[in-house]
Order: sequence, then C-alpha cells, then structure tokens
Amino acid sequence: MKLKYFSHSAFQITTADNKKILIDPFLNGNPTSPVKEKDVNADFIVLTHAHGDHIGDAFNIAKRCNSLFICVDELANYCKSKGYQAHNMHIGGGYNFDFGRLKFTIAHHGSLTPDNHYGGQPAGVVLSIDGINLYHTGDTGLFLDMKLIGEMTPIDYMLLPIGDNFTMGIDDAVKAVEFVNPKIAIPMHYNTFPIIAADPYEFKKKVETLGKKSIVMDYGQEIVLS
Repeated sequence: MKLKYFSHSAFQITTADNKKILIDPFLNGNPTSPVKEKDVNADFIVLTHAHGDHIGDAFNIAKRCNSLFICVDELANYCKSKGYQAHNMHIGGGYNFDFGRLKFTIAHHGSLTPDNHYGGQPAGVVLSIDGINLYHTGDTGLFLDMKLIGEMTPIDYMLLPIGDNFTMGIDDAVKAVEFVNPKIAIPMHYNTFPIIAADPYEFKKKVETLGKKSIVMDYGQEIVLS
C-alpha cells in the first residue's frame, strides 16, 4: 500500500490491488499542491468535512472517474444532491468496503459547504487496509478521546494538522500523538497559507522526544506503508 501527500490535508492511498482512495482533494486552488485535479484519479473520495479547502476538486474528480464519495450523512446527501454517488455514514460507524474497513471518528471543527449548506459533523477517519491502520484526524483541535481511538485500533500511521489557528498547533499535535500512540506521525495542514505557517521539523523533533517516529512528507512524495 502506498500513501501520497499533495499538501494541506490532501492524500491519496493506493492499495495493493491498485484501488485509489483520495482524502480531502484540495488541489487546483491550493498554492502548495504539486498537481492539479486533472492529474489525479480516484475510485473513492473520503471527505472529512465540507469546507472548500477539503471538498476542493472532489466533484470534478468524481465526475471524471465515477468515484464513490464516503462521508457523514449530511455531506453524503449533499454530494448526492449534486448528482454524485455517495455512501452515507456517521461518527462512530464503520463499514467494510472492498478496499478495507473505514470508520469515522469525532473531530472538533466546523463543516459548511462553500455554497452555505450544512455539512454535518466534521470527522476524522480510520482506515484499515491491507493490515495497516491509518488515522487521518481531519481538521480538529486536541481532545482527550483520541486516547480511545488509539486503544480501540492500534494506529500505524497518524496524519494530523499542525498549522494552528483553525486546528491544533504543534504542541497540541504532539500531545495528540502521545494520546494515540501511533507508530509513525505525519504532519499536515500547514504552510498552505500564511495564517497556518508552521515548521514541520519542529513537530518531528518534539515527537521524537517522545520516543516516537515522525515523517515529514514532501509535497508530491509517495511512501510505501508497512
């Protein structure tokens, strides 16, 4: 299984059987993304919440690729209202897809579409694929129940924001790593705009003082998950 980072909170997972799962594909309007919407394909698109920098280019990609949206109920219905196929879920619920299992978690944030429709509760997502557990926290502040997420599903890779202002900053994100206890922590949602400027290597250094491993992924970098 491979994980590719497009910057901000946008990632692509490619499974062993070549299924492609996009998470929060904000590309064309993203000043740090090395790719555009036309360069990316998806069988599935996971949206953590409805903000424009997370829905991003999802609809154009889904139209071209006939992708299935996976998101919380209200946001899934919004996608369906636009003519797209979606699988409705909600916080705490899991489902076995043909690529693996997906479960939504709580996230402390907001969720309003760019055209001012309520997008339901913001979420994080735990994906269990090919024997690997990956936790994308979505946009969130720090919360104590992250401990339960790590206890219920031992996390191999944790993707979490460090940009502050709208989400956790570096110190809160380090505490989140301590709560979840993943094998590897990967920072996201930073340096896209000046207001969320942050040094990912400061985060990495602080995580390593916990005896944990952190990887700072370059924009456009793809790694093999093991």
